[in-house]
Formats: sequence, C-alpha cells, structure tokens
Amino acid sequence: MTDKHLFKPIEWAGNTLKNRMVLAPLTRGRAGESRVPISIMGDYYTQRASGGLLITEATGISSEANGWVGAPGIYTDEMVQGWKAINERVHKADGKIVLQMWHTGRASHSDFHNGELPLSASAIAINDDGGIHTPNGKKPFEVPRAMTKDDITRTVADYKQAAINAKEAGFDGLEVHAANGYLLNQFLDSRSNQRDDEYGGSVENRYRFLGEVLNAVLDVWPAEKVGVRLSPNGVFNDMGADDFRETFLYVAKQLNALKLGYLHVMDGLAFGFHERGEPMTLAEFRAVFDGLLIGNCGYDQATAEQRIADEDADMIAFGRPWITNPDLPARFANDYPLAPSDDMSRWYGGGAEGYSDYPAYKAE
Repeated sequence: MTDKHLFKPIEWAGNTLKNRMVLAPLTRGRAGESRVPISIMGDYYTQRASGGLLITEATGISSEANGWVGAPGIYTDEMVQGWKAINERVHKADGKIVLQMWHTGRASHSDFHNGELPLSASAIAINDDGGIHTPNGKKPFEVPRAMTKDDITRTVADYKQAAINAKEAGFDGLEVHAANGYLLNQFLDSRSNQRDDEYGGSVENRYRFLGEVLNAVLDVWPAEKVGVRLSPNGVFNDMGADDFRETFLYVAKQLNALKLGYLHVMDGLAFGFHERGEPMTLAEFRAVFDGLLIGNCGYDQATAEQRIADEDADMIAFGRPWITNPDLPARFANDYPLAPSDDMSRWYGGGAEGYSDYPAYKAE
C-alpha cells in the first residue's frame, strides 16, 4: 500500500474513515418505476465499499421531488427497507454510506407528477434545448409553478421525514443536495430566484429555504453526520449568476455556523462552467468552513493528491472513474491501470450490465 495522502485515515462523525476517497453520487436509474432500491444496487455499493465514504445516488425525498426516470426514493416503507438491505451489506463490507437527499424542483416535468407542473423558486423555465427525459420520452422543460409558502413548509416537512426514514434505513449520515440546479440551488441562485418575499432578493433571503431544511434535518440527525453539496461554478440545469461568489461564501459561512460534518464542493469544471467570473476554489471555502471539505468534479489521482497535500481539501470525491473501476482505491494505491470509461448510454437505467458487472483488477 502507498503512504500517499489519499490513503491516510481521517476522522468523521466519530468514525475513522480508512482513506480519503469519496464515492461521488452517481444517478444511475436502476430502481425502476417503483423507485424501490433493488439488489443490484446493493451489489454496486458493496463493490465500492473500499472507499472512505460512499455517497448514494441522489434520492427523492417525496414523490413531488422526482424528476429522473428510475431514480430511487426514501419516502415509503418499501424504499426504506430496500435501502436498509443495501446498508447492511455495505456495513458488512466495512463501508460507510450517507444518503444524498434530493428534490429536483424545476428540473422535472409534469409527466412525473400526473400533469401537475414541477415546483421552483420562481416561474422561470430551464433554458436548455436538450430537454428532459420523462416517463413518456424526451420533452422540453416547462415553466414551473412558483412555490407558495405552504409548498415550502410542506417540502421542509418532507425533508425531515426523509431524514427520519434515512435513520431507520441505517445510513451513517446525510447529504443535503443543494447543487447542480436542483430545487435548493434554484432558491440560492439569483437568476432562477426572482421572488419578492422573504425567500427572494437578498442572499440572506435566498438562503432561507436551505436553512429551514437544515434545521429540520438537524432535529433528527447530529450536525456532525450531516453534509451539504454545493456547485458554485456549475452551469448544469441553467445555473450561474453574477453574484455567485458572494452567494456561496455566505452559504458556506452559514453552514459553518451550524457545525456541519462536511461540505461537498463541486469546484472542478468538468461538469460545465457558467463563466461569470473566476471559478471559485476550495481554498476560498477552506477559509470560511471548519468541517471536512470534500472536493469534486474531474479529479484524477494526481490532482486529488495535490489538493490534499496543499490542505485545500480533506477528501476528494470521484465519479466517472469509479463506474468502470469498482476497486478504484486499490488501483490508485497499487498503481494498477484503470479500465477506460464506458459508453455513456450504459450509465442510465437497465440492469446489471454497465452497472455492477465491471470486474476488479486481477494482478498477473
């Protein structure tokens, strides 16, 4: 084994994580129409349990939160039991796993909601000609319905119930997804949020919804076991506003005041960059956040090692390389060659093929 930085243990929430490699959340759509986690998902996560921390694929907190074909949920007893079976297997394999809590907001379609429009901060559609994959085929994004205060109150309650369900399912912690242009990010972003009430306008107001969600979650889980994901540089789902730096530094300071266990920042530009200024760096977040800092997006072993060596990050999340290399930590540790990335058409939906059928490296 190597003594490189990625393989130095680190403390998180009363646990000693065996390395500093984090499995990034990767939406793979294997749960089917029921959205109940299934056994091949257990295969997938168990195969990757050699990581220091596993973050699940984005998981719907309610039926209203859905916007991705085949993505799992955490809002029925069957879903809870499905995740519980997976978590038991991950723990038996000496892994630690947290649930990423998700509400897609306007990055959804009425086809997911029996004809009801998706929700967002304001009635502003995603500007993307690519459209969205719905249960009835690919369609253009719709103009969402701006959430009322009752909608917001109900959604906060949904997050709290999802947090309760996650504890019942045996997760080691939670990650609140406030990135990549989904609902909470839509409230943070001053282009998608054009509200004139207490949830819009100033950065303090735009943060309010996320703050209420976190307060609800922290009624259920200790702060050290809760993380948040942000994508300050991201353009995905039509994100990016001129005041992005002010916004995300303010958000990070509020998360620090809550003493959250970690902050997961998509600082890399591999997922697209909004080009509204110089990209934000991990060092900027390190200056205002005291908990574990996780970098993400486009990292390879060398750049990950450098970020940790420079003390800009405590851990680094890897996504695409871990799809075709289930034993990615061993490959990095032993300088084994990496399997190349697979055809992207195999990433979403289907069964074991292109998901849990990639072999570990066998040294000759």
